[in-house]
Amino acid sequence: MSKSQSSGKIIEVSAGLVFRGNKLLITERPANGHLGGFWEFPGGKREPGESFEQALHRELMEELGIEVEIRRLIESITHRYPEKTVHLQFFQCLWLRHEPQPLGCPAFAWIQRGQLGHYQFPAADAQLLERLAKSDDLWQ
Repeated sequence: MSKSQSSGKIIEVSAGLVFRGNKLLITERPANGHLGGFWEFPGGKREPGESFEQALHRELMEELGIEVEIRRLIESITHRYPEKTVHLQFFQCLWLRHEPQPLGCPAFAWIQRGQLGHYQFPAADAQLLERLAKSDDLWQ
């Protein structure tokens, strides 16, 4: 059992389903990190004293330089990887301003629903990806 599992520490992450028209923003994970090269929904770790929403606003500005309107919590998932446990909260967001730039990620892409299967995502996102593939209401 890894140190993080034995200590019971859970990493809390806030992620955004950032929509602009009928496209969704995804980012690539750094190659040298955990799940390197996979694609994900942008966001990051919650700092002490931050709400999940505050963390998401901060992370999207640091990672991509964008501002969003956070609309609602879509999914809350706790997933155990062999080396750590993550608790993710995914929020539906509307892109407001500033074109994304890869400030804290190697790359980003605006994708349509039919393109979801063309990218490799972490196992923790499987349930959400299935929902995104089937739910019209999330893409409006």
